[in-house]
Amino acid sequence: MANTPTFLKDAKDLLSEQGFAASNVWYHGTSSALVDSIKQQGLKRSGDKVLKEAAKKTMATIGNDYSESVEPVFLSQSKELAFYWAEQTVRNRSVRIEGKEEPVVVAATLPEDTNAKVKPDVGAASLLLLKEGEEFMAYLAEIYQENGFDVPNIDLMRADRLAYLNVLGMAYLNEDISPLNLTLISS
Repeated sequence: MANTPTFLKDAKDLLSEQGFAASNVWYHGTSSALVDSIKQQGLKRSGDKVLKEAAKKTMATIGNDYSESVEPVFLSQSKELAFYWAEQTVRNRSVRIEGKEEPVVVAATLPEDTNAKVKPDVGAASLLLLKEGEEFMAYLAEIYQENGFDVPNIDLMRADRLAYLNVLGMAYLNEDISPLNLTLISS
């Protein structure tokens, strides 16, 4: 967690015994390579077309079909948590795409009707059972401890839906977000 930039450390303002507070401002972690596209087109469901195309080519090379699914826009109410996912995006892209990329966080300020459509990401349960999920849970535990709270003790398979949002800071929106509602977070 030492690499989280200070200007993104917002857990001290959001975290309580109940978890992370939410509002109509959400955060999305991504790669600096995607910023120009996001500024033009907004946050698109299944938005990283270059990475999807690379996966498709890899699967074709080994003789497997690749059926692309439409994923929602993944969000968090915390810049700090979005930064974690931005780092994962950069790491995942570096496996298939050459170039220097940096993790970035984008703020999405949603109108009331759109904000009401943000859902807890309970589908993350399967991700959290993998190595990447274990790493996220360790990162999350550090945030809780750094801010004077006990490490969340959550049974991922039996947890209430809202625990994914409040305790883990994991949400999604199943629609695109206009560039008019987005701001790149910078120091």
